[in-house]
Amino acid sequence: MKVLMVSKACLTGTYQSKLSAIGRHPNVELAVMVPAYWDDPAGRIELEPLHTDGYQLWVEPLRLNGNYHLHHWPTLKRRVQEFRPDIIHMDEEPYNLATWLALRTAKQAGAKFLFFSWQNILRHYPIPFAWMEKQVLAKSDFGLMGNRDAAEVFKQKGFSGRHAVIPQFGTDTDTFKKGKGQGEREKDGRLRIGFAGRLIRGKGIDLLLEALSQIRSDQHWELLIAGEGPEKEGLEKQVGALGLKNLVKFVGRKGSAEMPAFLQHLDLLVLPSRTLPNWKEQFGRILVEAMACEIPVIGSSSGEIPNVIGDAGLIFNEGDTNSLAQQLQLLIDDQAEREKLAALGRERVLANFTQAQIAQATVKVYQSLVK
Repeated sequence: MKVLMVSKACLTGTYQSKLSAIGRHPNVELAVMVPAYWDDPAGRIELEPLHTDGYQLWVEPLRLNGNYHLHHWPTLKRRVQEFRPDIIHMDEEPYNLATWLALRTAKQAGAKFLFFSWQNILRHYPIPFAWMEKQVLAKSDFGLMGNRDAAEVFKQKGFSGRHAVIPQFGTDTDTFKKGKGQGEREKDGRLRIGFAGRLIRGKGIDLLLEALSQIRSDQHWELLIAGEGPEKEGLEKQVGALGLKNLVKFVGRKGSAEMPAFLQHLDLLVLPSRTLPNWKEQFGRILVEAMACEIPVIGSSSGEIPNVIGDAGLIFNEGDTNSLAQQLQLLIDDQAEREKLAALGRERVLANFTQAQIAQATVKVYQSLVK
């Protein structure tokens, strides 16, 4: 079967190993359209062609690049006419223009059509996006949901089509793994606590700082914050106000190829997300990557985080800085507990979240559409 996937997310090099795994399946001929870059609000994301074997990677122009609702692909129709896919896999939300136009192209070409969504909060969009979403939900052959809440959201929106809960990407456990010398202390002997992600209010970095202000500095710890975003200046001021300047380092955004080394440098990772009226944690990919590297994790109860961590890490009620401080203190004090959670985390990733597993589950969906 021929599958055409359209995905700006696949700019990221480590995500492309899923594409290679799909493309190596004996019954799948895969072509993937990506842009040369995506103008994300946090900064331009350039194409990282790291895993390009087993499928065709087409770098195509993208109109209104950076606009989540209105971006679209002017060459899609021509590519569909040339490739003649059996399935068009639109790796996008059903409310945006790109997905609606791709649906029309698929129906004109006689191809099956599926979309992907992370929507875990019930939202009602203004016209014309509400109309586009309604048509996509009515005419799509399959819906892929990135988390359990998304399936419920679309049920409430009236979507009665076939669907499956499959994360957008797994983790490449050959890349994200325990590093050489991991766990060894730096010369200063500090235990390294990490956060990685966009510096936005929803990620709760301010809560992590508040919790760490309860931990004595003579216990030899430091916090490394990897990421950029609109909250950075405020967080830097908070670090100063809490007297943590010598204990907190902002190390900038890490590209996907840099992330394994960053994680392998840590002793534990925290994702302290908070739910907002228009956002809650959709998955928490950094948790899976850290667990794959045998880094113990602490996460809040926001959104999908508890389902991702399971019993392989610690979970605190979102917003409860006292509880987070207690969990941090536990792992700072107890090396045996850190080692136990590190092993459990790796086991959980290998059992549930590898790129190969996500690829296989996705191929099963394709096969169900072309029987």
